[in-house]
Amino acid sequence: MKKFFLLTILIFLALSMIIPFFMMFLISLSGGENIFTDYNNINLSFCAYKNVFASIPVAKYFLNSLIVALFTTIGQVIISALAGYGFARMEFKGRDVLFLVFILTMMIPPQVNIVPLFYLMSKLGWINTYQALIIPGIFGGFGVFMMRQYFLGFAKDLEDASKLDGCNVFQTFFKIALPCALPAIATLSIFTFVTAWNSFMWPLIVTNTEGMRTLAVGLTIFKSSFREVTLWGELMACSCICSIPVILIFVFGRKYLINNPMSGAVKE
Repeated sequence: MKKFFLLTILIFLALSMIIPFFMMFLISLSGGENIFTDYNNINLSFCAYKNVFASIPVAKYFLNSLIVALFTTIGQVIISALAGYGFARMEFKGRDVLFLVFILTMMIPPQVNIVPLFYLMSKLGWINTYQALIIPGIFGGFGVFMMRQYFLGFAKDLEDASKLDGCNVFQTFFKIALPCALPAIATLSIFTFVTAWNSFMWPLIVTNTEGMRTLAVGLTIFKSSFREVTLWGELMACSCICSIPVILIFVFGRKYLINNPMSGAVKE
């Protein structure tokens, strides 16, 4: 009975998350501005998708979002892994204080940093460039904290064995610690990619030409205060397109979230 009750709750939670996506896809196929009032005249077609590609440069927006998300993810994973390993395994003066500063940055709302970051990007001449879209996102306290916590549980015997084999700190990190940290890296990569892909406010502020817009910013074209009628079909079609990479990266990366390559690595 208990198992049935838990299964029912899980099914309900799954449906509550899947149904909105299904409705979004259904609306994108329906089209028309009267979709929420005229239910009898719903005709399923891909006209909304055709209108999206005809109205805005979706391919360019998609490419910009992909470039920003990929390079932001790669940069944050590399920096967080290096910093996390250093905080977890290396002894140096002021280590705990410096790590505390990293943790405190997680408590600052991102909106507080928008004006200083924009001023810095302006002084560097990076407004409306990939540098402004990518570089501020590769530094984050959450990634450093997550990787440090993972490396704190890294088997000490593996480090000692690598030292006996003549490995220095960097060789131990790249050849031993980093391959064993795949679950943490995959988790951080997914979180970072999704955050960068869905980012709206920062790309809206630092880009001022159509060629540098991301897909999240391009969505607003179909939901604007300058339109008398919201194009719901086109808006939902663009939302479906925007959701595809996020779904794919989770599908292909989920196996690394549930596996633990460290298990069985050391026999006590």
